[in-house]
Amino acid sequence: MLVTQSGCYYGHLGVGQAKLLWAREPVDQLLADPSIDPKLRARLERVAQARAFAKEIGLEVGEQYTSYVPWPDDRIVTSVIATEAGSIESSPFRFPIVGEVPYKGFFDRDRAKREADQLRERGMDVCVSGIRAYSTLGWFDDPLTAPMLETSDDRLFETVIHELVHATVFVKSQPDFNEGAANFIGEEATVAFFARDTAATVDPRARIDDDRRISLALMALRDEVAALYEQPLDEDARRQQRTALETAARARFAALPLTGRDATRFAERARINDACLAIQGTYVADTPQYREVLERLGGDLSAFVTRLREAADADDPRASFFAP
Repeated sequence: MLVTQSGCYYGHLGVGQAKLLWAREPVDQLLADPSIDPKLRARLERVAQARAFAKEIGLEVGEQYTSYVPWPDDRIVTSVIATEAGSIESSPFRFPIVGEVPYKGFFDRDRAKREADQLRERGMDVCVSGIRAYSTLGWFDDPLTAPMLETSDDRLFETVIHELVHATVFVKSQPDFNEGAANFIGEEATVAFFARDTAATVDPRARIDDDRRISLALMALRDEVAALYEQPLDEDARRQQRTALETAARARFAALPLTGRDATRFAERARINDACLAIQGTYVADTPQYREVLERLGGDLSAFVTRLREAADADDPRASFFAP
């Protein structure tokens, strides 16, 4: 089911975006202030390094993330994802310019909750998540925000690169291509930068390897659920088997060989309803194929970005990018 939007929704987005843009403070001015909080200074300086590295590998940087907003919340928007009953694919939301995407964002949490409740009343499965960063795809000079900075050093770097990929390459109605590429480049750029940063105190490779082990496990469950839904079962039988799949998956999650995360805790807390599995696929389903392409390019991220730019102009960007 394609979900269309009301004028009221667009008005709410316009107001939220305007508030964000009007509250921007130039990063240069903040860094010139000797009384700035040391933690904030370190975060802003790390972002400057991320911008420089992004430019080095061929991403469009412009004036992105050269301003800061002390946003008073733990998120910028709240995202709503939905799937039809018996489906593991996100129901798309349609917007001007970006086309169809698998999520709908709200600056107002109450609006997001009402949307989620309405979708559930229609019999849909719903996943609601707080989002710390998003890109306006180069239409505006996106600011850094307090929620965006409230993370680890390497995740901040990865987030900035991810969003700069969106500002560089974005294909209408191709969310898997857009998000999968941005997610992968963000990860690999972070590994590459921290490997050469002699002052770095963390190695993001281990954390990213953990993330990818988790993603593979989630995708395995997603495939199992998709196969289940193809079977001619009545609703009760399908529900029982879906529960059994989840129980077995959580046991597998607890046994994952993670090095920096508690596998048992992840197994207990993982959100693996249909809608949450659907959006997970948007970001990581193609990670193995992206790794193959990067290996063929000799690990050259600049060449990878160039290939991505070229593929974006093809009739089928995803097929063009992965072609041998």
